[in-house]
Amino acid sequence: MSHIMVSVIIANYNYAEFISDAIRSALAQDWPFKEIIVIDDGSTDQSRAKINLFGDRIKSVFTKNRGQREANNSGFALSSGDIIVFLDADDLLLPGFLSSVVSVWTEKVSKVQVLMQRADRDGTPSGNVIPKINGTLDPAHIRSWSLDSIEYPGPPGSANAWSRKFLNQIFPLDKDCDSFTDSTCIAMAPYFGDIITLPEVFVLYRMHGNNNSNMTAEDSACSREVSRALKRFEAVQKACIMQKQTPPDINALYRGSHLLQLRVASMRLTPALHPLPEDSLGKALKDAVTLLFRNHFESFTFRILIIGWSLLTAIVPLKAARFLIRKRFNINLPVRKQRYIPEPPIAQPATR
Repeated sequence: MSHIMVSVIIANYNYAEFISDAIRSALAQDWPFKEIIVIDDGSTDQSRAKINLFGDRIKSVFTKNRGQREANNSGFALSSGDIIVFLDADDLLLPGFLSSVVSVWTEKVSKVQVLMQRADRDGTPSGNVIPKINGTLDPAHIRSWSLDSIEYPGPPGSANAWSRKFLNQIFPLDKDCDSFTDSTCIAMAPYFGDIITLPEVFVLYRMHGNNNSNMTAEDSACSREVSRALKRFEAVQKACIMQKQTPPDINALYRGSHLLQLRVASMRLTPALHPLPEDSLGKALKDAVTLLFRNHFESFTFRILIIGWSLLTAIVPLKAARFLIRKRFNINLPVRKQRYIPEPPIAQPATR
């Protein structure tokens, strides 16, 4: 493993303010066998000029705007690494990330995940660490949790290092996949190998105001996230079929603790857009109670808090529910992961 190649792929769209920092953080990694590939997805700001300053230290490609999924498809096709990192253009890799990933890599691994630290616009650490981990995350437990509820503890995009062997089996991602690359990869990874978790912060997850919007404009956010969860469920089913395993049925989706909270929020804020037609607040509260009796990755105390929040949000007046939802999901704070337009469409209805 001493000469293993790592590809860092950066899909950029109108992030001229941040792209240079992201590239520098990748170039500064102490692992010598690496390549940095930047796909500029039709930016209309100063991104191209910023990217060109790095010259032949990186591979850069400039395309028309097609969305993150297609940009990363292009980046993967150009890459040669045994390990692939999809670095968001506004995130930062901390020193030691690549060498630490390589140090635990084996042929059985589908991905290595690390912790992310939220940071402000300037990259100063602030806020919580993602994911919240209770004890050791064993690969077998991660597979079990995924089958049970389509959820397991893990970070979003930049804090995941993927096996090329795994990605070769699912790339290029097609239009039936979620528009964000990490969503599909996170869902399918447990079925193609082991997921190793390094309980150290190696990525800064920058929160900034570029995409800030008011609550009226963001009311549909929770319904969209439920729709994205449906896409992840479909990805898990596909992974199981590819691996000749019995895929979970739709009831697994209803057992997700994070999705439970999104379901409640979606049904309170934009019930007409809620993409689960057989769902109801009553069903959601019944699902909440079952959290107490399952082998779950969330602590018992946190499950109690989820149940309490879900109950209150379901029954209080809408103004109070909106306040609880804001506090839970920070919808009134700067929002990221909406850089590509159009946003993910609401999925076709699923029945329970």
